[in-house]
Amino acid sequence: MRYLSALALVAVFLILSAAPSILSGESWQNVADGLDIGRFRVAQETPSGDSTITIVRVDPKLWELKLLAISESGGDHGMTAREWCEKYNLTAAINAGMFDVDYTTHIGYMKSKEHVNSSRTNPYQSAAAFDPRRDSLPPFRIHDLDETPLDTVLDRYHCVVQNLRLIKRPGENRWSQQDRIWSEAALGEDDQGRALFIFCGSPYSMHDFNKLLLSLPIGLVSAQHLEGGPEAQLYLKHGESTINLAGNFESGFVQGDDFAWPIPNVIGIVPRSSDK
Repeated sequence: MRYLSALALVAVFLILSAAPSILSGESWQNVADGLDIGRFRVAQETPSGDSTITIVRVDPKLWELKLLAISESGGDHGMTAREWCEKYNLTAAINAGMFDVDYTTHIGYMKSKEHVNSSRTNPYQSAAAFDPRRDSLPPFRIHDLDETPLDTVLDRYHCVVQNLRLIKRPGENRWSQQDRIWSEAALGEDDQGRALFIFCGSPYSMHDFNKLLLSLPIGLVSAQHLEGGPEAQLYLKHGESTINLAGNFESGFVQGDDFAWPIPNVIGIVPRSSDK
């Protein structure tokens, strides 16, 4: 019996050692109703940074998601996530996705209400959608385009942005292993339909990053890649809570400081009006 008990203790130790460790005793810090910050330090080593994944969890029933683009607002260059928030009174913002060499046009389809930033589609199999056309629809949803065609998504939602898929519903890692690694900004959805703004400054391959995300206690069911390397950003300011994060690592490129680059398109949040 003592031998079996010792084996059981060893097994528990190995399980705990393999699981991601959390920076503090609580995995989530409540910032406001429907808005939480999670910081998770993971065990997997990385060439730089502190191996921490930061997540802003957003209840879309209490917070309105917005898709903003300089092609609609005007200007010849983008702004940092912080500048987007300050100019448009956003509580938080993250990259909307990768953009073309004109530093304006989204790679893939992107539409915000009546404004179409990019009408072209590509093979990317993920489309994030919000601002539903009917009250019966979820206020936020990441769709797998090999399961739900883009035309169907557009028929249901006013705001749609197509990006590379990281994780297919209900939690399938869609990336094979590769040598390239980078800092990452991603958009996720949890099992309660909440939006997850995800940032990791430490570089990982997307296969390993997906595994880490799926191992965390966040109920992740779907995720899409937004941006990697020095252009990946996440900003939040609410009360005493502030997050201002920018990537600095991509295979073949290392930026000395966490300096935020201007970005042309963001997904942001604002509190929903009480009269809605």
